[in-house]
Amino acid sequence: MIDLSVFTQLSGIDLGALADKPTTLSPGQQEGAASLWTAPDGSLDIGLWECTPGRFTADRTGAAEFCYFLQGKIIMTQLDGTRRELGPGDALMLPRGWKGTWEIVEHTRKIYVFLSDPAPR
Repeated sequence: MIDLSVFTQLSGIDLGALADKPTTLSPGQQEGAASLWTAPDGSLDIGLWECTPGRFTADRTGAAEFCYFLQGKIIMTQLDGTRRELGPGDALMLPRGWKGTWEIVEHTRKIYVFLSDPAPR
């Protein structure tokens, strides 16, 4: 039998105390995350993430990321200067190798899916 993983009330899950964002360009910016499901080989991680307003750098060299935004307002800027504004109900795919900045305009919460190489055994 296949075990179905169901996640409900995603906008209400408590992520606990937020911590300083390591890659921030805006002092005082904080984030929190909770993994909801991880593949046994470590190649897939699904979870929730939230962040306070500010700007930070992002480097997806090690993994592709899919995001579905539950709340907030975000401006994504690629290294070539291309900008996209996103908000609740929007989804985004960052391919492996994507680099750029995120500007969190309003406190943001998203569902994330990271796809990376399996963990070595």
